[in-house]
Amino acid sequence: MLGWREWVALPVLGIPAIKAKVDTGARTSALHCFNVNEFQEGHRRMVRFSIHPLQNRTDIEIHCLSELLDRRVVKDSGGHSEERYVISTPILLGGRQYETEITLTNREDMLFRMLLGRSALNSAGFRVDPKRSYLTGREQIRSYLKNKRIRKLRRRT
Repeated sequence: MLGWREWVALPVLGIPAIKAKVDTGARTSALHCFNVNEFQEGHRRMVRFSIHPLQNRTDIEIHCLSELLDRRVVKDSGGHSEERYVISTPILLGGRQYETEITLTNREDMLFRMLLGRSALNSAGFRVDPKRSYLTGREQIRSYLKNKRIRKLRRRT
């Protein structure tokens, strides 16, 4: 059972914890990112991107690399269409790890850095209680300081 918001991890991307809104109205999951660059590595299409996984914490930045699965046109909740990069990566939620597709987009102005859509929920057999939150536990910010792939940026004064 999941609440309407949960902490999840994306271990292959080096993201130990990110707050996600569980959205049964969205088909695919979405991850906030910036500095997205597509490139070719041998015969594989790859995508490199950065994220600020915690709201209002631009001093914590994670640089990610993934094989590019696809590029798709996705409609957001406002009905606007946008072409997005699509990756497939393991997600860790509620003690279970499973593969899921995630679109990359700019969610800077949104309250949640990640949206967990129906396809991710269905593939793991989760049910959602919209009245509750964080049923799988809460992650501590200390997990960011332990991860060597995370670069702490210094604020200019």
